[in-house]
Amino acid sequence: MCEISLLPSSVCGAVVVLLPPSNSSWSCAPRLSTMLFILLLIYCTSLGTGFDMKSIFCSISDSCDCDFKPDIKGLEWDLYKNLYGQHMAQDIVSEAVVNFLQNKNPDRPLVLSFHGASGTGKSLTSSMIGRHIYGTAMGSSYIHQFVPTLHFPSADRVQQYRSGLKRWVEGNLTACARSIFIFDEMEKMPPGVIDVLEPHLGPFHVLFQTNYRKAIYIFISTVGQEVINKVALESRQAGRDREDILPKELEDSIADAVYNNKNSGFYHSRIITEKLITRFVPFLPLLRRHVERCAQRELCQRGECQRADVTLSVGGAMTYTPNDSQYFSSTGCKLVPAKVNLFL
Repeated sequence: MCEISLLPSSVCGAVVVLLPPSNSSWSCAPRLSTMLFILLLIYCTSLGTGFDMKSIFCSISDSCDCDFKPDIKGLEWDLYKNLYGQHMAQDIVSEAVVNFLQNKNPDRPLVLSFHGASGTGKSLTSSMIGRHIYGTAMGSSYIHQFVPTLHFPSADRVQQYRSGLKRWVEGNLTACARSIFIFDEMEKMPPGVIDVLEPHLGPFHVLFQTNYRKAIYIFISTVGQEVINKVALESRQAGRDREDILPKELEDSIADAVYNNKNSGFYHSRIITEKLITRFVPFLPLLRRHVERCAQRELCQRGECQRADVTLSVGGAMTYTPNDSQYFSSTGCKLVPAKVNLFL
C-alpha cells in the first residue's frame, strides 16, 4: 500500500507527498488522488488560510466543470424552432457545439465566428448557446461578454487592453474550464487586441496551469456581410433556393474579408492565418417571411399570438434591399419589437 505524508510548506501550510513502499509501484497513486485532495482541503481549512481551494482543484483537474449542465436536445430544438432563415447557422452551430460538448477531452477549445448583417440572429444564437449550457442566457458568472465600444474603446491603448484581457481570460479559465467568452461587434475591436488570445485557441496541451481546452469562444461581426449578401442575391436571382447555399461557398471568402478589413478586430491577425477559428458561420439576409415570423414570435411573447394583422403590418413597414427587387430586410429582425409596439 501507499504511504501518505503531509510536510510543512509555504503553500497553504502543507505539501502532500505520496511515497510508495519499496515493494510497491506508483500504480496506487491514481486511486488516491481524490483522498489526497480532500486531506489537503481539510488541512488548509483547519489553518484558516482562506485559500481558494476550488481554483487549485480546477488548475490541476479535468473534472472541474462549474455549473456546466448542457441541454443538447434543447439547443438543437431552439436553433431549428427560433432561428429563422439560417439553415447554415443551424447546422454548423448544432453540429460543432454538440460534438464539442460530447467530447470529454477536446484537444482545443471551440472557436466560432458569426458573420452577417445586423438583425440576422447572431446574438440570438450566442444567447441560445449560453442558455442551454448554463441554463441562463447571459446571467451566468461563467459567461463573459465583451463589447469593444465599452471594454476596448480607444485604439491607442491596445497594449493595456491586451494585458487586461489576458489576465481576465486566464483567471476565469482557472476558476472554470468550461467558460464561455463572447466578443460582440468585432468590427469595432481595435486590431491587435484579440491576438493576445492566440495561445489559448490552439491545440496546446499544457498552458497557464489550467485546462483551457474546454472553453468556448464566440466572435460576432458584421464584417463579411457583403460577401454573404452577394451570394444570397445571386442565388435568388438565379432561381436557386437559399437552403441550397453551402458553407463552403462562403467560409474562405469570409476569412479573407475579416483578415483584410482594416476595421476588423481580426485585421492581419495570426488567429486567421494560423486557422484557429473552428468554423466561420454565415448568417444570410432575411426575407419578409422571416421578418413576419419574428413579429409573430414577439407577439406570442406578449400574449397576442392572434394578431395576424400586426404581423403583416410589421412585415410591410420594413425597408428591403436591393432597391429594384426588395428581397432582403435591411435591418433583419432588429427593429421588430419597435414596430410591434407601433402597430399593437
